[in-house]
Amino acid sequence: MKDDLLSSKELWLCYYCGECTKTCPRQADPGEFMAAARRYAIARYDRLGLGRLLYTSPILSALFLAVLAVMIGLVVYSFHGPMPESTLRLFEFIPADVVHNLGVIAGIVIGILAFWGLANMVMQVGKEIGPIRGIRYNWLGAAWEAFGLEALGQRRYRQDCETYSEKQPWYIQRWFIHASILWGFLGLLLATALNFLLALLGIKATGTWVPIWYPIRLLGTIAGVLMVYGVTVAIIKRLRKTDEGSAHSTPSDWSFLILLWLVGMTGFALEVAVYLPQPYAWSYWMLIAHMAIASELLLLLPFSKFAHAVYRTAALYLHALKPLPEAEPAGAGAAE
Repeated sequence: MKDDLLSSKELWLCYYCGECTKTCPRQADPGEFMAAARRYAIARYDRLGLGRLLYTSPILSALFLAVLAVMIGLVVYSFHGPMPESTLRLFEFIPADVVHNLGVIAGIVIGILAFWGLANMVMQVGKEIGPIRGIRYNWLGAAWEAFGLEALGQRRYRQDCETYSEKQPWYIQRWFIHASILWGFLGLLLATALNFLLALLGIKATGTWVPIWYPIRLLGTIAGVLMVYGVTVAIIKRLRKTDEGSAHSTPSDWSFLILLWLVGMTGFALEVAVYLPQPYAWSYWMLIAHMAIASELLLLLPFSKFAHAVYRTAALYLHALKPLPEAEPAGAGAAE
């Protein structure tokens, strides 16, 4: 049973829209069962045991998250420089090189841990798929379907929950809330990467003042609004238990949403600080808080609910992967 569960692609194709729970004649709550199965799978794919801690012990999980955030904040603060009072110089307080280097180190660690978990997942699912050597597959077509249509376009989310979603305005439908968080996060990630690239190329130093309509700043602002909107509505839905999909909330659900919301709000606080007519000391401490929370969110990606973004996308790709029909030998039709 355990191996069947861990090797199932279908486990990740459920978006917990709640329609199956609502219509289940036995009131068995299949949607929550699938959500619990995904939590179990994330914990099992993680060989370090941290995922199991985060999912099974709310008190230890909260303590771990608090200690980790404080530790990251202290590490960042240990590199601090002067705190200019005449004008806001965030990256004199925490040098830009420190931010970049810590980001690169964190990215490498996250990449290794995420790849480790993903490799475990693919090996488990591979038991169901069987050998692929000597068989031609639609590698590129599956990539477009999984990453373009499903992950970014939310096709399955929209279509599978279509009947249930008709009762709500589009801007509070579950697929759009989920898409807002996804698109917003990816937009922020892209804006951060572009800023880093411009600094590496010597085009624009990190922290250089730019107007709000500067393309990368505008991208980050719009993406931040999208993400904070999606997270805020998701939190409200869970507080009010407005539908079957938000009726059951675990500590892992709350910690993920709260970290995302804090990342967005501290980021906006920093953006406001940049455009204020005079500097305020809280802006420098807000930078440390933002870096600590964002780093914690990303470092926990392979172990927390955030991991579903990796495993679901991989499952969508494997689900879309189909053998190509064998090409007929040249002249076969003429011989007939």
